[in-house]
Amino acid sequence: MRVIALFCLIFSALPLRAEVTVFAAASLRGALDEVNARFDGKVIVSYASSAALARQIAQGAPADVFLSASPEWVAFLKDDPFVELMNVTDILSNQLVLIASETAQATNIQDLPSALSGRNLALALTTAVPAGIYAREALETMGLWPQIAPHSVETDNVRAALALVALGEVDYGIVYQTDALTQKNLRVLDVIAADTHQPIRYVAAQIGTGADAARYFQFLSDPTAQAIFMAHGFALPEAE
Repeated sequence: MRVIALFCLIFSALPLRAEVTVFAAASLRGALDEVNARFDGKVIVSYASSAALARQIAQGAPADVFLSASPEWVAFLKDDPFVELMNVTDILSNQLVLIASETAQATNIQDLPSALSGRNLALALTTAVPAGIYAREALETMGLWPQIAPHSVETDNVRAALALVALGEVDYGIVYQTDALTQKNLRVLDVIAADTHQPIRYVAAQIGTGADAARYFQFLSDPTAQAIFMAHGFALPEAE
């Protein structure tokens, strides 16, 4: 009995390993997994569209940190009287690209309307998901949306749009550059000009009040984490 009691006493004195629950935009998958592996603690991640995750948090889902691909969904939570955001900061930026399957005919974004005859373009939801909102705004700015809209196939998140093109279900897609880098069998036809849409800003919001949540939030801006993100094609936000 003394041995058991001593074992229990020693075990209870050991520090518990940190555990942080993170809700992250689908486009961060891969890069964030690598970042989390370098964090001194356990990280549980749920990936989905920023819109879906923000709504889950508003409905009471227990997230310590929210990583959104747009400031819009962080603002949505700021306006919720039942959600308290402890800290908010921009952490990353990205850019949109036009991708295509090996058999696609277009060579750039301006060729797309004529190339879509009998073909489709994959986009994240253009009314809710940041990647889709940015893409539609860019196409509207270039005057291409009315011609392209009838051929658009919208998905729940940007990685789903990427998958449609990668699997050959759709010939074209507009995704983030970082998404395109994850697929070797796709062609990047064009980089969408940044001045055709709102700046792409990834925003981190700390929701949990615990020390581990705060430490993870700070780690996202650590040079170690930043180097990993940049190796995956992300850029750091421009200083204001």
